[in-house]
Amino acid sequence: MTTEREQDATDAPAADDIDALRAQLDEERQKAQSYYASWQRAAADYQNFKRRVEEERSEAARFANAALIINMLPLLDDLDRALGNVDAHLAGLTWVDGIRLIHRKFQALVEMAGVEEIEADGQTFDPAQHEAVSQAPGEDGKVVAVVQKGYRLGDRVIRPAMVVVGQGMAAEGSQD
Repeated sequence: MTTEREQDATDAPAADDIDALRAQLDEERQKAQSYYASWQRAAADYQNFKRRVEEERSEAARFANAALIINMLPLLDDLDRALGNVDAHLAGLTWVDGIRLIHRKFQALVEMAGVEEIEADGQTFDPAQHEAVSQAPGEDGKVVAVVQKGYRLGDRVIRPAMVVVGQGMAAEGSQD
């Protein structure tokens, strides 16, 4: 039979066993910290992915709207030209007034989509917003006539204004 003292000695883990268990615990803690850090990176990557997908979705919707609007702008130009050339004796007729109302509704629809006209007449020529189609006598570098209106959607030019740019000969011609 074993004595009580011998029993306690056999039940108590050896110092080597305690050190091994502590080393194993430290190793498992490091693994847990590594897994936690990896999980945090994965969660952050997922949040970034969700944000990027949402941005791409909204960008695709904006481009789809822009494409539709770009295709509608020639119709707006045609209505502008038609209403600008209405004969004086036809101006008071109800069907002409109806066409003007349709034109206003069409312009309001385009404006509600966030499209605005690029101011060009009398402005300094800006190649980011204007497309020079010819030159004419006038103040050098200034737009002297607008051939076709330009439009922007937000801060993006969807169609540059086609303009005639002054070449500085008006001042020289007036001195003769």
